[in-house]
Amino acid sequence: MNVMDSFSLKGKVALVTGGAYGIGFAMAEALAQAGAKIAFNCRSEENMKKAMEAYKSKDIEARGYICDVTDETAVKTMISSIEKEIGVVDILVNNAGIIKRIPMCEMSVEDFKQVIDIDLTAPFIMAKAVLPGMIKKGHGKIINVCSMMSELGRETVSAYAAAKGGLKMLTKNICAEYGEYNIQCNGIGPGYIATPQTAPLRELQEDGERHPFDKFIISKTPAGKWGASEDLAGPTVFLASDASNFVNGHILYVDGGILAYIGKQPS
Repeated sequence: MNVMDSFSLKGKVALVTGGAYGIGFAMAEALAQAGAKIAFNCRSEENMKKAMEAYKSKDIEARGYICDVTDETAVKTMISSIEKEIGVVDILVNNAGIIKRIPMCEMSVEDFKQVIDIDLTAPFIMAKAVLPGMIKKGHGKIINVCSMMSELGRETVSAYAAAKGGLKMLTKNICAEYGEYNIQCNGIGPGYIATPQTAPLRELQEDGERHPFDKFIISKTPAGKWGASEDLAGPTVFLASDASNFVNGHILYVDGGILAYIGKQPS
């Protein structure tokens, strides 16, 4: 087989949680370009309408489902619908997530639990729901969207870092437990990606200077720039395809080199 054929996802069913916009949408678009049939979820009719218009504008046939991924009953219903309407899920991308930037001593237990619930418990629920079908088919790919916070800490993100660190270890454990069934579970750890959500942090200030956080990120990134959503396309297709059949329990950091870099010495 030609090596390029191993990257094809033709005929595969891919489910991307939180695939209505941002990184999730970019990953779904990449999977569609490689030939996959796309399913995604979001939690509101408003976001669903916008998402369907966005997929249509890209000429992507996608099925959207209103589903709260922290609700195991709702997830089971969604997976059952996908299996009936599209087919058994071959590729699961656990992308849905939130972050709450609150100093730890000021953070309520309720806020902490909500982040853990969405960023860690939900991927467990999703993986648990699709694994039986993957085992029956004899193959499957699970991609967990981790973060550099799987490896690093930062002020105000204690819940997020705890969740993403846990997701890294859940990724490794799914590999350990289900690798014998020809199921590969890997993670993608995006760096700082230029999205509409981060646009305010990249806008020039009134004095013409860059935003302090923008300067901070640029100084810490060997690539000297923010990443683009498109930078996640190749890694996503690789981890979803047969090209990665012997890659398991790995976290692929797409961060422009931040994790490899201690930063410049002050002049």
